[in-house]
Amino acid sequence: MKMRFSSRALVLAGVIVAAMAAAVPPARADEDRHPVTLAASMSLDQAVKMAEQRFKARVVRAEAQQNGGNTIYVLRMLNESGRVWIVRVDASNGAVL
Repeated sequence: MKMRFSSRALVLAGVIVAAMAAAVPPARADEDRHPVTLAASMSLDQAVKMAEQRFKARVVRAEAQQNGGNTIYVLRMLNESGRVWIVRVDASNGAVL
């Protein structure tokens, strides 16, 4: 069985492929120098729960940062008396830094 493609179908397929290729963002130069560690033994949610229990305070802001190829969770803590401080947690082993 011989299939025939119309020129419209080929043009449409080309437009779809071009649109999909344009949707992928280009790699930034600094991503090559600072690889992101995707595997961590502790998730950000786990680090938040651990810090809240350990320090008897609430995490009001949490973010992951890269430090020399290691992921560090930076947690802003707030206790009942209004004291605010920063806790850093190593994502690879859960150690408070």
